[in-house]
Amino acid sequence: MDDLAPANFIARLLAERFIPRSDALAQRALVDESFRLEVEHRLEACGLRLLDNPFAGHLAVALSSAAESATFGSGDLWLSNNLGLQRDGVALLVLLWALIVLPKRERQLSRDTGDSEGQGDMFGAAKPLPKTADASRGIPENLLLDDYGKQLGGRTRVHMNLGILSRVGFIERRNKVIHEGPLLDLAFDYAQLAPRIIHGALGELLALSPTSPPEKGESDDVSLRDVPVIGEA
Repeated sequence: MDDLAPANFIARLLAERFIPRSDALAQRALVDESFRLEVEHRLEACGLRLLDNPFAGHLAVALSSAAESATFGSGDLWLSNNLGLQRDGVALLVLLWALIVLPKRERQLSRDTGDSEGQGDMFGAAKPLPKTADASRGIPENLLLDDYGKQLGGRTRVHMNLGILSRVGFIERRNKVIHEGPLLDLAFDYAQLAPRIIHGALGELLALSPTSPPEKGESDDVSLRDVPVIGEA
C-alpha cells in the first residue's frame, strides 16, 4: 500500500469537507479493505470517523461518538456548535431532510428513477441503486416559503437559514429550487431519525392533514402542504 495514500485521502477530506464517491481515492476506500481499515484507524486515533452510506453521493468525516463530549463539552456549549443555526434553522434543516431524503430513499430502495412510466417491473429489484442525482428531487423555494414560512420564522429568517445551509453543504440552491447538498444524506443517522419522523411528529400530523395524497396516476408534484411542519423542539 502507498503509505501516503491514506494520509492524502484524510487530508483532502478535512480540507474539502466531502469527496464524491466517483473520486479515485474514494473508490479505493470503498473497495480496498486494507486501505479502508487504515483510513478508519488513522481517523479513530484523532477522534474522527468516516461518513459513508451507499445512498449518498459523497464521503465525509465527523467526530466519533467517544470524542463528542470532549470536543463540545456539556450543557450550553452544545448549543454553540450548530453551525450558527438557531432553533428555526435546525427545524428547517430537519424539514428539508424529511422532504428530500425520505422520498429519495424510497425511490432508491424501489430502484425508481422516474422513467418507468408507472409500469410494473418484474426485474426492478435487480436494477442498480439509482444515483443521488437520479433519485433526489428539488423543492421550489416559493412553495417552502408559502407553506412553512411563518412556522420557520418568516421569509427573512428562512432565506438567511437557507444561505447558511447552502454554505455548509447541506443543500444547493439553483434557480430558486432547493436541491440536496453533499452532506444532507451523510450527516443524519437515517435508521434513527426516519422512524421518529415517519411514526412520530410527522406521522401524527399527517393523520390530521386536510390534504389527501394524490391518487395513483396523478401528478407527482405534491405540494409541501401534504407534509405538515415538524413541531418545535
